[in-house]
Amino acid sequence: MENALKTLFHPFEDDILPPPADGQPILFLGARPGIRLPEGFSTNIVAIQGFRPEFLALQQAGFTVEPLPLGQDYETALVMAGRHREENELRIAEALERTRPDSLIVVAGLKDDGIASLRKRMNVLIPLEGYLPKYHGVVFWLRRPANAEAVIEALRSRIVVEPIAGRFVTAPGMFSHDRLDEGSRLLTERLPGGISGHVADFCAGWGYLAYEVALNCPEARSIDLYEADFASLEAAKINLSDVTLVPIRFFWHDLAAEQVTARYDSIVMNPPFHTGRRAEPDLGQRMIEAAAKALKTGGRLMMVANRQLPYERVLAERFSEFSEIGGNGRFKVLLARR
Repeated sequence: MENALKTLFHPFEDDILPPPADGQPILFLGARPGIRLPEGFSTNIVAIQGFRPEFLALQQAGFTVEPLPLGQDYETALVMAGRHREENELRIAEALERTRPDSLIVVAGLKDDGIASLRKRMNVLIPLEGYLPKYHGVVFWLRRPANAEAVIEALRSRIVVEPIAGRFVTAPGMFSHDRLDEGSRLLTERLPGGISGHVADFCAGWGYLAYEVALNCPEARSIDLYEADFASLEAAKINLSDVTLVPIRFFWHDLAAEQVTARYDSIVMNPPFHTGRRAEPDLGQRMIEAAAKALKTGGRLMMVANRQLPYERVLAERFSEFSEIGGNGRFKVLLARR
């Protein structure tokens, strides 16, 4: 994302756009760590980032950071576009909604992520003031029209996310936001015989595994959900709001960097294995290590993973025993004892 950030600030660096007035609040939707502000650029940025590791990195860099957009009447909004078309359009709608008429909105992203098609779609809705290709990306900018409500509605009305299985609320940008994940579903088939006591769902997403534990594991005494994506955790609160059989708690947490203080009898997990386009098996390995630390002696971890991911070594190092208890050609369900 370093190139995308450089692309975003290029019009200000090259004096194509004037920098925002000093002290003027700037809304930055999708802000990412590694921001290097051009000379003379206002530092009064309200960075919006709901992914906990990047939230903490931005906070450590000295920025004001919020997990969800807040505030109104901004005179400048920056939008970092990513890989999800619908999420990008929602961010632009949010920028339009939270800025004053004639405010500057600057959008940038990488060519490989579809920024060129986003620019073309936006130009149909609002004529752009300008655009530039730079650093393997594209930046474009526009002014918020006095009557932006129709554009905001047009952007949001394109996105229709039906509840999964008729009940689970999700949103674009979340893991498996449009379907039940096959790996998680395979894991739920093995749950009743292996989960009891105080339970945690690591990398809980929008709450599917935790819901299945609450529904099908009568020996579960409590369930704690840990999730790094703020919006997914908020969706999980909705999806588990009607669960009354066991106490449930929610933690916005970076399992790879923040310590888990509670101790558990059982942990269920479908860990991520990438943050960008390339697989990062060590990310899942760090989740396994976090689970090992959070389990009581004799506690059990039940997890699912893509079959090719090399998790057996770390399981052998961190657990007294483990075995494969289910799966198919694509996924393996693993049970390990602390």
